[in-house]
Amino acid sequence: QVQLVESGGGLVQPGGSLRLSCVGPGSIFRLNRMGWYRQVPGKQRELVATWSSAGSTNYADSVKGRFTISRDNGKSTTYLQMNSLKPEDTAVYYCNALGVVIAGGYERNYWGQGTQVTVSS
Repeated sequence: QVQLVESGGGLVQPGGSLRLSCVGPGSIFRLNRMGWYRQVPGKQRELVATWSSAGSTNYADSVKGRFTISRDNGKSTTYLQMNSLKPEDTAVYYCNALGVVIAGGYERNYWGQGTQVTVSS
């Protein structure tokens, strides 16, 4: 079973910053994409930012210019630097990984447990 372990959430004032971290499996055959989604009660989970093994990144329009996704090269670890946070960024943030764990296996989607981010004065 693939585990994704998130950390870095918390309470921050509007305009502040937080950095989320997600550590994936130590060994994975092929990691195709990794990133962050968020969800608030009563709404669907939405994409925040992802990176792909092809080298591209993708951001939600609402976070462009404020959030930056990065990764540790060669490791299944990803970070989300969040600056200029707004109250509407308040949500549970989930780490996501899409990949193949062992050679010959199927591509699967994996999720972390989520970390709460609250932006409030």
